[in-house]
Amino acid sequence: MANIPQSKPLHSTAGGKELLKCVQSLFPKLEEKNKKGDCGRIAVIGGSQEYTGAPYFAAISSLKFGADILHVFCPKEAATVIKSYSPELIVHPLLSVGNGDNKWKEIFDWLDRVNAVVIGPGLGRNDDMLPVFRQLIEEIKKRSLSLVVDADGLHFAGKCNEVFRDYKQAILTPNFGEFSKLYKAVLGDEPKKSDVENGEAVRALAKSLGHLTIVQKGNPDHISDGKELLKCDHPGSPRRCGGQGDLLSGSLAPLAFWAGRNSSSSDCDSQLSRYGPTMIAGYTGCMLTRECSNIAYEKAGRTMTTTDLIDAIPELLDRLSVLK
Repeated sequence: MANIPQSKPLHSTAGGKELLKCVQSLFPKLEEKNKKGDCGRIAVIGGSQEYTGAPYFAAISSLKFGADILHVFCPKEAATVIKSYSPELIVHPLLSVGNGDNKWKEIFDWLDRVNAVVIGPGLGRNDDMLPVFRQLIEEIKKRSLSLVVDADGLHFAGKCNEVFRDYKQAILTPNFGEFSKLYKAVLGDEPKKSDVENGEAVRALAKSLGHLTIVQKGNPDHISDGKELLKCDHPGSPRRCGGQGDLLSGSLAPLAFWAGRNSSSSDCDSQLSRYGPTMIAGYTGCMLTRECSNIAYEKAGRTMTTTDLIDAIPELLDRLSVLK
């Protein structure tokens, strides 16, 4: 590994200091006795002929944050491109749909080998994907896997939101536009601006969906399970570039898995008891993505892209004192 410059320690903003120790305790210790896969085996389901970057960004971010093994399930026409981005990713060209193609059902067997799933990045909005999406969610639920739904996955979630109801291991990550569409699909009306701004809209939507966790991306980010509400206003950067949401969804998969199996850390017991693992994972992912953006922006300014954020992950983890 290249030498990492001396990093500034990461400090939580007001109101989040108690959560900072909890965030640090989520990361599993790296020990000689560890076996490959102990720190997480993650599946990313997405990609299309037009969108190959999104599933790559989600998968490589998950790997860089500390997951051991990354599987990407995508259409055949996207597989070679995604493979060319990184040899560290295991790419399966199984997500073809339409024309009676049922090869995507082979993904079910692979779900038995993973701990968490990200579905949606670069998936596209082909109507033929809706029944596939629905059945994949059902198979994920049967296995009680941590689940992150992002991007085009949220488009399909709005069309079959009942499949998510009461699934407490699910985290949905809508941006402003995606949140408004999902809110209207579930509750029938547009959310009030004031409720969006103070977080009450995300609380209402999460409650209506059976107390799963929703990360409403914005300024600030709001995280709710329909009961509790967390606000993440950790400083980020003013630069907005495509792919930052994929970094967030990629980080959330191992974080949710780690939080769900947390070994009763004294630094995290009270927080996990109050908020639950998916909300803690959601807050952690938001805070780390914002700090990562901040680090990358310090170096690249307006030229910053998501690749710069990924390159900043080692310094981010060093600031958090969990790099080694």
